[in-house]
Amino acid sequence: MGFVAHDLGVDLGTSNTLVYVKRKGIVISEPTIVVVDSSNERKVRAVGDDAKIMLGRTTEGVMAVRPMREGVITDFDMTEILIQFFMRKAIGSSYIVKPRLFLSYPCSISAIERRAVGEAAKFAGSRKVFLVEKPFVSALGSGLPVFDANGCMVVDIGGGTTDVAVVSLGGVVISHSIRVGGVKMDEAIINFIKREFNILIGDRTAEEVKLDLGSALPLHGERRARIRGRDMVTNLPQTTEITSAQIYQAIQEPCQAILRAIKWVLERTPPELAADVMHSGIYLTGGGSLLYGMDQMIASELGIPVLLAKEPMDCAALGLGNIIENFELLQHLGRASFLKEF
Repeated sequence: MGFVAHDLGVDLGTSNTLVYVKRKGIVISEPTIVVVDSSNERKVRAVGDDAKIMLGRTTEGVMAVRPMREGVITDFDMTEILIQFFMRKAIGSSYIVKPRLFLSYPCSISAIERRAVGEAAKFAGSRKVFLVEKPFVSALGSGLPVFDANGCMVVDIGGGTTDVAVVSLGGVVISHSIRVGGVKMDEAIINFIKREFNILIGDRTAEEVKLDLGSALPLHGERRARIRGRDMVTNLPQTTEITSAQIYQAIQEPCQAILRAIKWVLERTPPELAADVMHSGIYLTGGGSLLYGMDQMIASELGIPVLLAKEPMDCAALGLGNIIENFELLQHLGRASFLKEF
């Protein structure tokens, strides 16, 4: 039995949750899904990877729940269960002193929504909770000099939200968050196929189509794929062929919304920091930044260099890990003001 549990960093995302354990690194990277009994929601059948396999295939007495939507908690009890499960999976439960938890959150959520995140983490079994803005930890995890006087611009494209921020001197100078991300792109593909082909497809099929054919720019060579779904007229299984040009057309609206959010922040950035951004470029993090051509599309529209982070999906968790490993030093130097203790 251990005495004091290791500090944990939890990047609680709409689509995926990552857990960083002090001195061990990222130990969990699993979908934010819980499968429970319909009659008794406290009876958990599966969480994370095991739950994703069951998504869309559950029986009448079982339901799959996504407790996060657009970066906000929609089901408090399920979020608490999810955090508790991942905590136990990461460090076990045989500790006398509970762990400290460091969580990232989208910069646009309200004080009430932020409080819900803190309370869910507290009830899950942590002795102290610290909340940090998502773009700040993403910048830190990307290796950017967030404590220097130079300005860095980070665009974190997650599953439910896109956070855009300019970071300088250990804090966020200006930020903007929109509830558009990978999930909105999946929904756009589902709606497009429903409208054009009268075929209904599931979330998993839409995600696979996005990964295979999705692009933020028109592709030179057209690619094709066959998809299966349910015909909305006959209600029978149906197969159809779609092209990369059609998927490009389907996801244009979410891509343009992300571009508008970046422009919004650039228009309000102080001149000195705007000059730094022009020189150093815009850094893309989050799973949505892996969409083919996203960096080129932003660079061509804005005329500013755009760089993709080394491990875009892990940046926020690595940034939380950086804070955990150097927490005492940050407090000693008086540079922990970006942390909101709950």
